[in-house]
Amino acid sequence: MTPLLSLAARSAWNRRFVLGLVMLSIALSTLLLLGIERIRQDVRETFSQAVSGTDLIVGARTGPVQLLLYAVFRIGNATNNIRYSSALTLAQHRAVAWAVPLSLGDSHRGFAVLGTTAEYFQHFRHGDKQALKLAQGRAFNGLPPGGVFEAVLGAEVAQRLGYRLDQRIVLSHGDGAFRANDHADKPFTIVGILAPTGTPVDRTVHISLQAMEALHLDWLAGAPLPGMAVSAEGAVQRELTPRSVTAVLIGLKSRAAVFSLQREVANFRDEPLLAILPGVALDELWDVVALGERGLQAMSALVAVVSLAGLMAVILAGLNERRRELAILRAVGAGPRQMLLLLALEGGLVTAAGVLLGALVCWAAVALLGSWVQGQFGIVLRPAAPGTPEWRLIGALLAGGWLASLVPGWRAYRLSLIDGLSPRV
Repeated sequence: MTPLLSLAARSAWNRRFVLGLVMLSIALSTLLLLGIERIRQDVRETFSQAVSGTDLIVGARTGPVQLLLYAVFRIGNATNNIRYSSALTLAQHRAVAWAVPLSLGDSHRGFAVLGTTAEYFQHFRHGDKQALKLAQGRAFNGLPPGGVFEAVLGAEVAQRLGYRLDQRIVLSHGDGAFRANDHADKPFTIVGILAPTGTPVDRTVHISLQAMEALHLDWLAGAPLPGMAVSAEGAVQRELTPRSVTAVLIGLKSRAAVFSLQREVANFRDEPLLAILPGVALDELWDVVALGERGLQAMSALVAVVSLAGLMAVILAGLNERRRELAILRAVGAGPRQMLLLLALEGGLVTAAGVLLGALVCWAAVALLGSWVQGQFGIVLRPAAPGTPEWRLIGALLAGGWLASLVPGWRAYRLSLIDGLSPRV
């Protein structure tokens, strides 16, 4: 076996240019397959770690996935808000340990602005129930007069925009597409910067509910009221109790009460509400995107099949040029089975080299581009050793290359000694 392996390696080296192109093709297909699998796993992990320790998310009656997307991931917009009085009623429920209201709708240079309470920094959890930590500064207090216009930035906001403590920023109404929607008359002071979490928290500007209310004292239906401008100094003198919020995160004293409270919320008399379990809603989200995942995986598999077909075609095409070489090997004692094994080993070596190169490039790309991908798309890519799904893909590629090389090997097996030694006209 060892002499055959050495012979196969030398034979492949003699035809290194053509087989090198095939190896690159296999490497690219391996990179595509493993890259999509790594992105798929890390996207799921990023989404799964975005919120933990929250038993229910309550919002206006809409789809569970939509409520999860805008309340946790800041994707999309709420169809409606809920009354702040309803949030207070839920917070006082006998089964509720804590309740954190959320108010969304504004932005700052493309990053979402979240209005909430100081309890958000105490009760919100991510990853494996990890608490939020302040890398610099402190949390806002939201109390008038001096604590209303304070902001705490997510790590990515501070890093990408180059912000530091005590710097002043201006928030925008809505998505900030129009400069006229800037709340320039009510600037905020940065009092804290959160440590990185790898979740949407990193891409969020946090302010108090009182600040969110103060920003919109002179606004109505998404537009400023003409002649009704309220200055920052005047705003802190007003009543800043919010009238509505977007959603409420709820933690229970006992997980056993989650379904009974969910039913109570569904039957809430004051207004139509919806309570979702984050894990269940996340499973529904994966069901929605599963078709796209399978489509990407099918395209990657097709690329791999084309690459392996190219390997088979190259070895088959080279048989005519190697008829004399194979006949000489037969003449010195090599049998038909050894000819089959020789070509199968050549194909296996080329496939293994291509798969190894593709896997190394995939790992290097994740390691080098992980921070850029996180900054651009919010996806945390982690370089890690191949898991069970990756090993299955690698094994399938190696097995496919071996099987593809058996076709030219079988062709060589059937060639007779006289066929290779006879001159062809």
